[in-house]
Parts: sequence; C-alpha cells; structure tokens
Amino acid sequence: MSDKFRLTLGQLNATVGDLSGNAAKAREAWQQAKDAGADMLALPEMFITGYQTQDLVLKPAFAEDAMAAIRELGESLTDGPAIGIGGPWRDGDQLYNAYFVYQDGKLVARVLKHHLPHKQLFDELRLFDSGPVSGPYRIGPIRVGSPICEDSWYPDVAETLAETGAEILLVPNGSPYHRNKLDLRMGHMVGRCIETGLPLVYLNLVGGQDDQLYDGASFVLNPGAKKVVQLAPFEERVVHVDFARGEDGGWQAEPGKMEPQPDEWEQDYHAMMLGLREYLRKSGFEKVLLGMSGGIDSALVATIAADAVGPENVRCVMLPSEYTSQGSLDDAADAATRLGTRLDTVKIDGARDAVEDALAHLMEGTKPDTTEENIQSRLRGLMLMALSNKFGEMLLTTGNKSEVAVGYATIYGDMAGGYNPIKDLYKTRVFETCRWRNANHRDWMMGKPGEVIPPQIISKPPSAELRPDQKDSDSLPPYEVLDAILEGLVEKDLALKDLVAQGFDADTVRRVEKLLYISEWKRYQAAPGPRISTKAFWLDRRYPLVNRWRDEL
Repeated sequence: MSDKFRLTLGQLNATVGDLSGNAAKAREAWQQAKDAGADMLALPEMFITGYQTQDLVLKPAFAEDAMAAIRELGESLTDGPAIGIGGPWRDGDQLYNAYFVYQDGKLVARVLKHHLPHKQLFDELRLFDSGPVSGPYRIGPIRVGSPICEDSWYPDVAETLAETGAEILLVPNGSPYHRNKLDLRMGHMVGRCIETGLPLVYLNLVGGQDDQLYDGASFVLNPGAKKVVQLAPFEERVVHVDFARGEDGGWQAEPGKMEPQPDEWEQDYHAMMLGLREYLRKSGFEKVLLGMSGGIDSALVATIAADAVGPENVRCVMLPSEYTSQGSLDDAADAATRLGTRLDTVKIDGARDAVEDALAHLMEGTKPDTTEENIQSRLRGLMLMALSNKFGEMLLTTGNKSEVAVGYATIYGDMAGGYNPIKDLYKTRVFETCRWRNANHRDWMMGKPGEVIPPQIISKPPSAELRPDQKDSDSLPPYEVLDAILEGLVEKDLALKDLVAQGFDADTVRRVEKLLYISEWKRYQAAPGPRISTKAFWLDRRYPLVNRWRDEL
C-alpha cells in the first residue's frame, strides 16, 4: 500500500444556478489534478449549484438538474483522480446538503450534512433535512472523513469519523466572510484536530453571491494543530497537498503554500470590491454609474467601483443645486480626475422648480421642510436611473451603515440603485478605509495607485447640501458618538441602560434607538451590499417593520 497521497484543493468561485459553468470549472480543476498526479480533487460545499441557493434549491426541477449535473460529471471523469463535489441530494421527500465522491466514473460515497446552520444569515434548517452521520470513504491508500462545513463546528461528527477509521478530515465549506472570520474558524478547526488527532483540510468557497462573500482562505492542519498550508483570501486557487504516512501509521501533510493573511482593513476593502465585481459579473453588467457629491461616501464608492471594473467603466455624475458649494464641485472633479473616471454634470434646479410649481396649489400655506429637501434627492435618483436605463450601467448607491441605520437617506432618492458597496461600513470606518486605500494598492485592484481620494474630502465636515449651510451634525450626533451607540444597539444588542452606563447621554441613546427602529421600512427596500460584519442589516439583523416596543431606562 502506498505511503503517499496527493490531494488537490479547488478553492474556486461557483455561480448560483450556473450548473454547466460550475461543472466546467470542476472538470478543468480535475484535469489540473490529473496532470499533477493527484489521487483526489476536492471542491467546496454545494459547488455544483453555487452557494447559497436560498429557496431555489426547493424547486424540484432545479434540484433534479443539479443532481443530474453531478452524476454526468462524476461518471465522465475516469482514468484519473477521484473527485469530491458538493450539491443537493433528494431522496423521496427528503432533501439533503450532500458531498458526492466519484472515482473512475463510479459513486463511492455520498456524505450528508448532519448539522444545519440556522443562525445569522443561514436558513438551512428550513431548506434541508438533517442527514445521519456518514462514515469515512477510501480513496487509494487513505480513509477520508468529510464533515460538511457546520458539521466541523461541533465535536460529534469528527469524533465519530475518527472512531470509524477516518485517517484525515477533509472539510468542504461554503463559509461566508465577516471581519476576522479566519480566527473564528481556526479556533473550531484546531479543536477538531486536537480532539481526533487527525490532520484536517479546511476547503472553502470563494467569490460573491448577492450580499454574501466567500473568502476562501483555506488551510491544512497537521496533528497537534500545526498549520502547514494557508491559501490567500478572496482569490481562486488550485493547490496540491501531499500527505505521507509516518512510522506510526498516521498521516501528515507536507508543508506547502503559506500565503499571508492581510489585516482587517485590507480584507474588508477586498470584500467590498469583490462583492461589487461579482454582483456585476454574475448579473451581466460591465459598467456602473453613481452620484458624485464631492463627499466622502461617494468618493469611496467611486474608488471601489474603479478598482472593481476599471475607471473607464465608471461614470460619476454631479447633480448640483444652488445649495451645492463650489468646494463640493471642485472636490468631485478632483476625485474623478485622480481616479480617471468620467464625470458628467446634470443640474437639478429647473426640474426641482417644475415639481414645486406643480405641487404649489396643494402645498400653499405650508412652510418648507424636509419635503422640499427630499424632492431634490428624489430628482437626483430619477435622473441617475434614467442614465442607468439608457446606457445599461448599474446605479450604485452610496449610503454608509450609519446613515442606513438611522434612516438618514431618502427612499426613492439617494437610496435608489442596484447595489451599495459600503452598506455594511460605519461612517467612522469610511474615513479610515479612505486613508487605507490612499496609502495602499494591490494587484487585484483595477484602479490607479496613489492618493486617489482627495485629502480635503476626508477632512471636511459631511453634508447632504439640501439646504443652506447644512451639516450632518445638524441632524445627527457626531459620528464617533453615533457609531459607538449603533455598535452597542446593533452589533452587541445592548440595552439602553448599558450604553448610559458607558457614559452616553440618555436622550441621545433614546433618540438613536428610535431612529433605528422607525427606519426599518427603508432598509427593507434598500439595495443589497456586501456583508462584512456579523450584524449586516437584513442578512443577520431582521426586525419587524412595525414595532411599538421601546427599551426603557
């Protein structure tokens, strides 16, 4: 019996619903594995369908097509390595999240997921049935156990596999990104590795799907939890890992590729950029446009867009009124020039006057208020959507998480659009992210290097410029205070008394909580955007639109 085993890891990007395209990716990776003399190619969880499918997998025709695609692929791959690939499995009225293993055109194992995630953004408990704990399967000289994703976060499945003869653990995953996720995963996998005494291969999906990002960052641990392979985040990889049997009969992975893991600022930026790039590519869009106000949010979104699809595919549009300062006009032009994007100007004064004239007989006797301000914002949304329709460019919205949280945005106005790259980024992190991008450039960015966001945009006080001398601070607490309170209410689910005990003003805390709750209906209609925290609106935090409960101090 051989004392060597080569496993090829396919850290690859699947597209939801693209069964033939995903199968073609799998076939190409299998050929690379064959050329490298591998014994097995491993692909991530639910790779044939893409992940997450949400309720699409409940459609019988889709599940049948996915199973047929796996069967056709597996049966066609002969005279080469085995292949492990994730997909759905329907057995009567039961539907499972499964991992299929084929060798020489024959199905040798079908592993069923046992633990079904149902917290945060996951909903597998209503989509799939829990399968029994599957045993290990033999590929050449080695017995492989495959806990599927969530199955590896608890001791029972891995322990059962070890007790029934598994010699390595191969964990196929569709594990979504959030800030500092690798550390969390590593903690759980180290536990499984130490408990079982077996080497562990953590293989993760990469790419974007709607609001979700899959960061790859696959790794291999040897017995004793020594990491010997680490793959890059957010990048596709096909990597060969060699295992050798030791004198004690146990297997160990030989040291291999160890790619650095960037800090949280770079990973968040990469996630936002990739989320946009993937959403556009998988939706069939090549170009984008956005309203460029001369402020920091639109400057950051324009930069992310330039990095995602190239400056030549980004249209920035300045939509000034008499409230728009010359400084904002100059800053918008400066930012577009630094980025190398197109900048168009469309004045809204005439259109606004026409709307106000049309409504004058109904609004006679009333005083100007946010109604008139919102007309400006909605006209901007209308004009931007017109350009989007005419030229086939996806409109990006530019509201940060702080604004989204408290409703400091106009529904059907500046909230209009198809995608929001900074939806899950608080305002205070917007400032720091701009500084990071000005100081850093990476080869996965299609935009220009250097100080692409003008420093004066970062340093000036934020303003919506919908009335004379308006500042965000007229309507909101300082962003340092607002974001700290929101982090307590949203990310940590703290009570008002907890925040007051931390030193925040009681009236300010009450006001922020009120704004948070009464803005739920706006968020319900907001554009999707990449999830980079553990409490992204809608995916992780789902609240009723009508809610009369308020915390009491």
